[in-house]
Amino acid sequence: MRELARRHLGKVVAGTGIAVAATALMVGITLPGTAGAEDSAGGPGSGRTTGQVADGQVPGGRGEQAAVAPGVVQEAPPGGEKGTGRDPLTDDEIERVGKLALSRQLRDSSEDVEGERGPQTLAIELAEPETDELDAADAPRRADVTFYDYRDDTVVTRTVNLDTGKVERTETRHGVQPPLSRAEETEAARVLLADALSAGLKADHKDATGRELTSPDQLVLTSMVYRSVPGAQPAVLDKCGEHRCARLFPKVVNGPWIDTRHLVIDLSARKVVEIDR
Repeated sequence: MRELARRHLGKVVAGTGIAVAATALMVGITLPGTAGAEDSAGGPGSGRTTGQVADGQVPGGRGEQAAVAPGVVQEAPPGGEKGTGRDPLTDDEIERVGKLALSRQLRDSSEDVEGERGPQTLAIELAEPETDELDAADAPRRADVTFYDYRDDTVVTRTVNLDTGKVERTETRHGVQPPLSRAEETEAARVLLADALSAGLKADHKDATGRELTSPDQLVLTSMVYRSVPGAQPAVLDKCGEHRCARLFPKVVNGPWIDTRHLVIDLSARKVVEIDR
């Protein structure tokens, strides 16, 4: 028993070096610091940055983009606080544009990461001006709202004119995998904890804290989108890239990192697969 505990603790301690060791795997991603529960991975003020990585994988940070609850478009909601020019979107604008972008048809024909009606909101950000508006002082402010539809694994981006409240463009893409939202990271951890392959993670967490790991809330999560590479992983993961697949980098709240790089969570199929490190 003493040797088993020593093995687990060694794995946890080794996990504290993930931010350094994982550079061979992840180029340009900075994992959250060693602060505690206030480190809301990927949330405003978390200090997390992301970038492209090797082997077709994409890191899963979101910077300061905010997720917005689904809504139904009837009439343009009240304006609220408005920004000007190229100022970042205000909280009121983010809330309003999230509702404007989610039409009844899109809500009824799509599913989020939990299988509920309505697409998963990934990002809401200020859109680039049109080419002929680059030098215009009164160019309209627009926002791009990006959703992921788990019903058919598509990314839907809707561009909303903040002045008129109208959706000006809708783009639907297949095989595109933006960084995961915080809600998707949480659901990936929930899927993992429900699987037998989480036994090592749970044992390491108990060694580090003395408590059973039963909820994603007990972890600070960072993620990367996982894309399949022909012949480089089990065939069951060949659809990753078309499917929404993730690798998690969990940290004990107020504690060390735990190494789970050998596990891939397919959120589209809701299954966990072990790969070579």
